[in-house]
Formats: sequence, C-alpha cells, structure tokens
Amino acid sequence: MNIPEDRRYTDQHEWVMETDGGVRIGITDYAQDALGDVVFIDLPEVGRQVAADETIAEIESTKSVAEIYAPLAGTITEVNTALAETPELINSDPYVAAWFVLINPADEGVFERLLDANGYRAITE
Repeated sequence: MNIPEDRRYTDQHEWVMETDGGVRIGITDYAQDALGDVVFIDLPEVGRQVAADETIAEIESTKSVAEIYAPLAGTITEVNTALAETPELINSDPYVAAWFVLINPADEGVFERLLDANGYRAITE
C-alpha cells in the first residue's frame, strides 16, 4: 500500500496536502482499494463553506457508495472537475491526479493535528 510521506491523513482515509493555495484533499490508496472500481463522484461547489467532518463528496463504486468528509473547516476554492469525466482516476492515481478539492483552511494549525504517514500506516496495517 502506498502512503506518501509528504501529506497528512485522517482515520476516515482522506489525505491532506498543503499547497501554496491551501490544502488539497483526496482519498488514500487504502480507501480506493476498499471501494473497488469507482464509477461516479459527486463533488461540491466552489465557494462552499465547510465544517470539519462535514460530507463534501460522494463516491459510487461497483461495490458501494461512500461519503468523503472534510478533515478541516474552510472554504472550497477549487474542485477537480477532471474526476467528473474520469472517476476511475481515483483508482489509478489517488495521490496526484485524483485530488477532490482545494480548501482555504479556517484554522492553519489543523494540518499538524492530523496523522502523519507513520500514524496512518499504524491504523491500516
């Protein structure tokens, strides 16, 4: 299982990566594998204010439907519209091409309170 060291993680299997424009959010390799083949994703609108742990997206796969949660509060400033056309990117490239949203965080310190790669690895092995 691939767990990049350059980002943080939640126990709900989302990853969070700091960028110049805010934080990018997606799901982990572990999560995409558990879901199976992704066939559809419903993404939020740009400009939406979200609270931590609020549902921000819904993924449909051949196995199930899963909700994706905001790991932090803030404003959604960008969504990855490529996923609407090619949701299978979630399975093939969950850490680069298949990010879901970019959020401008309301609390800058929240990133450091998320799991690091070793912490996430401990809950998935």
